[in-house]
Amino acid sequence: MTDLVRLERHGDVGVIVIDHPPVNALSIAVREGVIAAVGLLAADPGLVAGVLSCAGRTFVAGADIREFNAPRAGAASTNDVCRALDHCPKPVVAALFGTTLGGGLEVAMACHGRVITPGGVVGLPEVKLGLLPGAGGTQRLPRLAGAAAALEMITSGRHVPAAEALALGVVDEIGTDVLALAVERARAMARSGALPRARDRAVPDFDRAAFETAVQAVQRRARGAQAPVVAAEAVGWALDLAFDDALAREGAAFQSLRAGAQSRALRHLFMAERLAAKSPVAAEPWPVAQTGVVGGGTMGAGIAVALADAGFAVTLVEVSEPAVAAARGRIEAVYTRQVASGRLSGTEQQARLARIGYATELAALAGADLVIEAIIEDLAAKQDVFRALSAVTRRDAILASNTSYLDIDVLADAVDNPERVLGLHFFSPAHVMRLLEIVRPRRVSDAVLATALAVGRRLRKQPVIAGVCDGFIGNRMLAKWRQICDFALEDGALPHEVDAALEGFGMAMGPYAVADMAGLDIGWAMRKRRAPERDPASRYVPIADWLCEAGRFGQKTGLGWYRHEGGKREIDQAVTALVEQASAARGIVRRAVPAARIEARVLAAMVNEGAKILAEGVALRPSDIDVVLVHGYGYPAWRGGPMQAGDEAGLAGILATMREIHAECGVGWEPAALLERMVAEGRDFASLNV
Repeated sequence: MTDLVRLERHGDVGVIVIDHPPVNALSIAVREGVIAAVGLLAADPGLVAGVLSCAGRTFVAGADIREFNAPRAGAASTNDVCRALDHCPKPVVAALFGTTLGGGLEVAMACHGRVITPGGVVGLPEVKLGLLPGAGGTQRLPRLAGAAAALEMITSGRHVPAAEALALGVVDEIGTDVLALAVERARAMARSGALPRARDRAVPDFDRAAFETAVQAVQRRARGAQAPVVAAEAVGWALDLAFDDALAREGAAFQSLRAGAQSRALRHLFMAERLAAKSPVAAEPWPVAQTGVVGGGTMGAGIAVALADAGFAVTLVEVSEPAVAAARGRIEAVYTRQVASGRLSGTEQQARLARIGYATELAALAGADLVIEAIIEDLAAKQDVFRALSAVTRRDAILASNTSYLDIDVLADAVDNPERVLGLHFFSPAHVMRLLEIVRPRRVSDAVLATALAVGRRLRKQPVIAGVCDGFIGNRMLAKWRQICDFALEDGALPHEVDAALEGFGMAMGPYAVADMAGLDIGWAMRKRRAPERDPASRYVPIADWLCEAGRFGQKTGLGWYRHEGGKREIDQAVTALVEQASAARGIVRRAVPAARIEARVLAAMVNEGAKILAEGVALRPSDIDVVLVHGYGYPAWRGGPMQAGDEAGLAGILATMREIHAECGVGWEPAALLERMVAEGRDFASLNV
């Protein structure tokens, strides 16, 4: 055994205790300790059975992720732990509580029985790290829970509550004193001679056609992510292969995924999320109980819901009683939908609604600890609100703006003590989206910044600190993303071709599909580049000019013609035909733009802008940019974000592409000095993630 694992005697039952705070991760030392403890249990004639338990606040919550980056040859694996439990001649029962995840659940399934506390959860979230369960999880879970349930749990990576785990057969019993329950169950199994092993079970009867249909659905949803697809295949091995043969395949698949770019990217993102949430200041956060929201539109209502969901008391202020009624209706509609879908009970709905009060005067916020302004994106209007709030709130009340672009320092100028002002940029819908940009103006106090981070965590958001600039991190990156896509239209691409290229890259939606959904007008969104004169002999047609031409698709139609006025395929074909006909009539040719070119130029533009953001101090580290783009803008998580994707693609190639773009597009597209320096020094952006 090691210092992290001990064997205690509870009469004739040996209790193996893992004591590796904070989450009892399955590090090498823990794995070796458990194997040694199982050996002692098996050899001790005074012990008839065993229990696998943990000290602290949770059972094993997973592996030590840092080991995936540099696995140690010859070290005991989680599979070795499971093998030791499988072959133990005495029954061992796992006493589960807290979060039993990943390797923790795999080890528990290798025990001969499992009990859990009512509040415990289990899960195999490896796909979220670009992996599959590599210690028998894809083989034991189908034997315990059935093929369909195992497929869903493993490919989604979701946490399963205790009651559902019991119904599925993942655990055997629920009890509050889980250690005592496990000891008694183990002792009873010893008396009866029972030694059930999950590996020896047959997969329960299942519908093969329904299973294959579910696998195909996983493949469609993966959108380029490898791990869910491979994990689904591995669950299928449990249905057709002997356990040991399937286990060997599972292990090989795990190692292949672990060494791949997608898992590297997702592991990077996992660490980036935790790094972004850490406070860069030593100050303690202030207590926050009473909160206020100014503005009850879509964003304000969503913010009020998010605050109420987190247990805060909320006062929402609108300009009139009709506006209050409209805000109340938006909020009640959110909770009504949640009750209808089964995500919320009627009792909890009423409790959350009761936390939200309404008013038409800012004076109602006199006792607030935190006020979030969420009115229209107009600087003068926001300044008026902040002046009024300065007059009615306590001097230690934090005043925050939900602005997407505006200068927080200018808003702070309207307040008598500007050190209490900062930005809290929520993303729509505010009660759903995880990202929270915390915008740090130059005068904000450390305590206010620390409080904002604490509030973000309580809201269960992913906080990222950003500096003040036009658009902060996310919208500033988005502007370059969208602009380089618009240039592709000028080069000859059609909107649906640009969307297809970026969706093929893994984006949740292409930029024009997003714009259409948001109701933006294509003429407003288009930014014509100032480029050197082109060779007139090329005789290409700038498609952007055709799409922006007034009257061609109806005055200010936006992109309604593109997505909404017919089926997507039919509209795409109609637009293509129209452009080709117009081009032919003028004797010019539409120049095709390869998807690879679109992808490469979008990535280069984003990495280059990210480098400028870093050099200006708007982002603390490259990984913060990645977190913002993944959680707020649909960037594929399995690419890790644009800065990680740039590292994977190679910064020398990124720089070369930027030099081409600069030569073509001129001012505003200069390669970032930081990018040039990184390439010259042979470094990558990951080296700056500290």
